[in-house]
Amino acid sequence: MLGLSNLRNRPIRPLGSLALRSLALRSLLFATVCLASLCLASNAQAESLPPNIVFILADDLGWGELGCYGQTKLQTPNLDRLAAAGMRFTQHYSGAPVCAPSRCVLMTGKHLGHAEIRGNKQAKLSFPEFTQGQHPLSDDAITLAQILRSCGYATGAFGKWGLGPVGSTGDPNRKGFDRFFGYNCQAVAHSYYPEFLWDNATPIRFNDKPTSGNRKPNDGPLNAADWVGQNYAPYKMIEQAEAFIETNAKRPFFLYLPCIEPHVAMHPPVETLDRFPKDWDTQEYRGANGYLPHPRPRAAYAAMIYDLDRHVGRILDALDKHGLTDQTLVVFASDNGTTHAGNNDPNFHVGGADPKFFSSTADLRGYKGSVYEGGIRIPMIARFPGVIPAGIVDSTPSYFADWFPTLCDVAKISRKNAPNLPDFDGVSLWPVLRAAGGLETRPPMVWVFPEYSGQVAVRFGDYKLLRRGLATKKPSDWELYDLSNDPGESMNLANVHPELVDQGQKILREQTDTNPMFPVDF
Repeated sequence: MLGLSNLRNRPIRPLGSLALRSLALRSLLFATVCLASLCLASNAQAESLPPNIVFILADDLGWGELGCYGQTKLQTPNLDRLAAAGMRFTQHYSGAPVCAPSRCVLMTGKHLGHAEIRGNKQAKLSFPEFTQGQHPLSDDAITLAQILRSCGYATGAFGKWGLGPVGSTGDPNRKGFDRFFGYNCQAVAHSYYPEFLWDNATPIRFNDKPTSGNRKPNDGPLNAADWVGQNYAPYKMIEQAEAFIETNAKRPFFLYLPCIEPHVAMHPPVETLDRFPKDWDTQEYRGANGYLPHPRPRAAYAAMIYDLDRHVGRILDALDKHGLTDQTLVVFASDNGTTHAGNNDPNFHVGGADPKFFSSTADLRGYKGSVYEGGIRIPMIARFPGVIPAGIVDSTPSYFADWFPTLCDVAKISRKNAPNLPDFDGVSLWPVLRAAGGLETRPPMVWVFPEYSGQVAVRFGDYKLLRRGLATKKPSDWELYDLSNDPGESMNLANVHPELVDQGQKILREQTDTNPMFPVDF
């Protein structure tokens, strides 16, 4: 064997052109093989990783308020693009007719007959140590985020929480989120220019001169610029969500984005108002029912939905930027139907919304706070390139209790790798989303809602049974509707099919646990 000294002393002979070409070819071939091996390894690693999950939740968005659901006045190009590239559901339902219990159903997979939180009760009523926030989830409640985090997902929530104050058992950090940024309390989220937002357990000063979303009616001149603060909260929350995607681009992540649009009060950036015709607004909203007044309420509402759509576009662009689009399931839905009517102004709904002008419910009956279709049937879109077929419209009845088992299937989570996986009231929609067949079984969908005079509803098959006024001295009679022929719930069939009324009542009794914090007697 030649030693180093011998190698140094041997004469170096120049290579001929043929030898040079041969060496270059061998080097190029070696480099190509190495690069191909690296690419194959990278692709294999990407394919072996569980998919990313992005769940975007609008706040009080009506079933008919997106272009892909027939809307003609409100602009939603990014959501329409999402629907064209994925699957759009026409019979999807929220967990509840209002915010907090709907989120509870989504996060726990328990319908309102079993859910811990069944209304928008304030935490301070049971826990006086908290001045803000809603009634908290208990330590025993297991959330989707907790399960995903235990199986290796990075978890982040950016927006409105509403399931327990910071420091409570329902604190988002205690319920599975590595990072939370936004509003903890739903009442604070009535303002789009709040004094502070939460970064995990730290309140971050956000506006030196915050704008309250709740005001007394105003009889003087109205100027939209009077209620604009320094910093607009939705833009900051989206920035943080984009940063979360960038930080976790090389590992599986669950991004939960509970946006605050288009929940009132309405005070979007003034410059967005000019996108919409001035002749829309023939009357000012003076602030009836305790919300911020606005000189151009229809334009303001349209601007909020326009901004919501832009948020979705930014998240889709962030996925594209980091090469994550084909590795990510994106779901978009709303927590309940469009804003309900108030008591003090016949011309506007609460906060100045005008759902009749925008056909917000697309002829469904009822609004937010109601177990009629307009209060709980919502838009839902899902996209996963190469997995969910593009441009599909699906009429499978489904609701929020289905998402926990669905997303566990997406992430390949079972009791083998998550022993603490809870029991679910919903069923997995994964076969439906992949167009691999319909649901083999569809358990009844249940709503037990103690607020807004007390209401219950159950959908079994095409039939829906409901009753209202349960918290009053004169509850309504039972109502039965055949949704396959009467989605507008105009023909009560209770007297025609008493056997179905009995069947629905039996389901409700069997599916409702006692909950002293949120009692309902039907």
